[in-house]
Amino acid sequence: MIKNPVFTLAYRCYILAFFLFLAAPLAAAGMFAFNDSLFPALPWQGFTLDWFFNDTEPKLGMFHDRRLLRGLYYSFIIASCVSLMSVFVGTCNAFLFTRGQFPGKGVLYILMVVPLVIPGVILGISILVLASTIANGVEEAYGWEWDFLRPGLPLVVLGQFSFVTTITSLVITARLQKLDFSLEEAAFNLGAKRLRVLRTITLPFLKPALIASGLVAFLVSFENFNTTLMVVGSEAPLTVTMFDRMVKVGSTPVLNAVSFFLMIGSGILALAMVFAQRNSKSE
Repeated sequence: MIKNPVFTLAYRCYILAFFLFLAAPLAAAGMFAFNDSLFPALPWQGFTLDWFFNDTEPKLGMFHDRRLLRGLYYSFIIASCVSLMSVFVGTCNAFLFTRGQFPGKGVLYILMVVPLVIPGVILGISILVLASTIANGVEEAYGWEWDFLRPGLPLVVLGQFSFVTTITSLVITARLQKLDFSLEEAAFNLGAKRLRVLRTITLPFLKPALIASGLVAFLVSFENFNTTLMVVGSEAPLTVTMFDRMVKVGSTPVLNAVSFFLMIGSGILALAMVFAQRNSKSE
């Protein structure tokens, strides 16, 4: 195959421009987190760590901003719950669609994928309306107050779980389809019980996918905004807290500091996911 030098140069320039387009906003956000200025804008006023560690106004750092730390805590709790629930249910779904044979399997699979293509705002509003209708109906009929169906952390977890589970299900299903079923059959023929086969053969094989899907679920939940905004209560996670700060105060370098902190954390989790995927390919 003859390589055209003009085409090669144009292709390399396109790749460079593409990655610059992706990286430039992130680099700008990270840079202004260290700017010794009250506003995230040029000119550069000097290097500072005040937006991370300072404990006094007007340069109150993110690690001393109680509202931001509270939002970070809520986001961590929500993402942890969503990822654990999504991995568990996603594993069950993987076995259902890979091993199960039943009428309407194709329709059920499509219904499972549908939340991924529904806009987050629409999904959040739908969940809020459904939950409120159920809670109001139960309260009117029986006098029971189901607070977990009111706007708040439980409803945020349920709302995010409704679509994050689809992601974990697809990842784990793809891994389970690669498992040689004869390995399990051999274990059954040797007298192993189903639970032991699951514990010693199936789950170890699924481990890389379980880890990778859990990390993806954690990241998707942590950064989710559209669905969360519709069902959030007074206990606002970090994305909603940052949005509220932007609306009321405007952009400040402390938000850049939070963004830089999240970029580093997301990068670490992404690397962990890459290593998990690499292990899955080597097995």
